Amino acid sequence: MRHPVSRTALLAVTAAGALLVSSCGGGAAGGGGGGGGGDAKGPIKVGVLADLTGATGDVGAPYHEGMMAYVDWVNSKGGIEGRKIEAMANDYAYKVPQAEELYKKYVSGNAVAIQGWGTGDSEALRTKVSSDKLPFMSASYAEVLTDPTKSPYNFVVAPTYSDQMRVALNWIAKDAGGAQAEVAVFHNDSPFGMAPVADGQTWIKEKGLKLGYKSYAMPKTPNFVGLLSQAQAQKAKYIVIQNVSSPAAQVAKDIKAQNLGMKIVCLNWCADELFIKTATPAAAEGHIMVQPFAPPSAPKPGHQAIEDYLKTKGSSLADKGLHYAQGWYTMHVMAEGMAKTLKDGKDLTGENIKASLESMSPVDTGGVVGTGQVKFSADSHRGSTGSGIYQVKGGKLVELAANQVP
Repeated sequence: MRHPVSRTALLAVTAAGALLVSSCGGGAAGGGGGGGGGDAKGPIKVGVLADLTGATGDVGAPYHEGMMAYVDWVNSKGGIEGRKIEAMANDYAYKVPQAEELYKKYVSGNAVAIQGWGTGDSEALRTKVSSDKLPFMSASYAEVLTDPTKSPYNFVVAPTYSDQMRVALNWIAKDAGGAQAEVAVFHNDSPFGMAPVADGQTWIKEKGLKLGYKSYAMPKTPNFVGLLSQAQAQKAKYIVIQNVSSPAAQVAKDIKAQNLGMKIVCLNWCADELFIKTATPAAAEGHIMVQPFAPPSAPKPGHQAIEDYLKTKGSSLADKGLHYAQGWYTMHVMAEGMAKTLKDGKDLTGENIKASLESMSPVDTGGVVGTGQVKFSADSHRGSTGSGIYQVKGGKLVELAANQVP
């Protein structure tokens, strides 16, 4: 259901849906963010960086498919103020140099905005999108991307990794009943993995939580028995994981095989259906998921539009998974900024889209994202702060608490 797909196969699917996916050709861009996307009545060009076959392809593929599905859906309804979106999409396989090369092509192809993917590409392109005045959204929720003084053209739709970590630590402190507890943080050995680690330590000190805290980079290994031995030496009862689903699932299997009695608390990218499927429901049972995007097993009103679209394709959101909805609503928020720009009678430039995103009314996601609404301002590009807390029960993500704000 949620495995990496080939770029050729995915582009064929989106093309079949009347969505134009190009290799980013076109003339040189003008000023003000890609020259306004070409003709004022022509398609709106958006550059898309996807990881379909790289290190995070297991979650990157459904996220990308959800974004492309939203484009297909909105185009089938006439587009944005009569203009269709032209998504210039390519698989960069989580290789930052490749992302940078594709970004140059998107700029020369008159893109007015960019949809990125990981923390690596988002941070590497942060100063470039600022210089080129191109609004940039991605599936990275690194806290630095929310500060307009540091990242003026980056917009973060969901709670940051650090906010998710804060929610996780609050839950652990409560679950421990106020007693001293040890927390081991297993993280991807990358900027993405490290993003919330230091902020977690700071949060414990600021709030006076009775938690020990130590981080461990997750090596590329067939199992994590060695890492769990280190966590045992720390006397950790809780394992917070900042990584994607497959390695997190292996940790769950190793915990069960050794009967360690540790409880996993997954953040965004392993808090999903793929974790359950890969670990097996038996090994996943009881573990905790901090997830800003409501899964299909906890239906929200905002899921309905996606379900209606997928029904026409002979599928369902249960088949696609929560990361599909995550991609859908990330593209939706960007589209709302574009719609406001056009409704206000302004040229569709990066500068104007940025101003629209900062000033538009909250985007209602029907309870799917964070607090249910995404709202930016000129002072903060943190769109939402609330995450749901779920537990794996009977092979499904069951909601324990909604909209938990640190």
